[in-house]
Amino acid sequence: MSEREDRDFEDNEELEVEDYRAKDDVLLKTHEEVNHDLCGEIEKMDIGYVKLKLVTTHDMIADSKGLIHGGFVFGAADYAAMAAVNERNVVLVASNCQFLSPVKFGDIINFTAKVRHKEGRKRNVHVIGNVLDIKVFDGEFKTVVTDRHVLKLRLTEEEGEEYHNEHD
Repeated sequence: MSEREDRDFEDNEELEVEDYRAKDDVLLKTHEEVNHDLCGEIEKMDIGYVKLKLVTTHDMIADSKGLIHGGFVFGAADYAAMAAVNERNVVLVASNCQFLSPVKFGDIINFTAKVRHKEGRKRNVHVIGNVLDIKVFDGEFKTVVTDRHVLKLRLTEEEGEEYHNEHD
């Protein structure tokens, strides 16, 4: 860089992330603190759509043969579903899942999640997981978008009053 370019560069203010992103890019708004080693990495994201990759690790092994515990497969599928909805306060309320083939240590699971139905605060997300050409997971995730974080919600006014009376 020339001396002049150095000065021009120093004079410019730091750019925010928003300045770098293209107008059509979608940024993740939910589950920002998730452990990507356990839940996978988002490879592609669009409105209502996510592609996610989970590389199975030694920590996920369930037995001496190298079988991966289904909870890790489910966790990655759930994360893909939440990211496809991509609302700050989205929570899982139900799922119907099938584990179609075993997953072993070293396998890479590629998940695709698509929002299939949207009604009010409810979102239904279909998630498929493949290892190479083999479908290993197929699930439907029912989610709800809440006004506040799920840990800050009160189910009824009475419950809120009972909680405060017990903890005051």
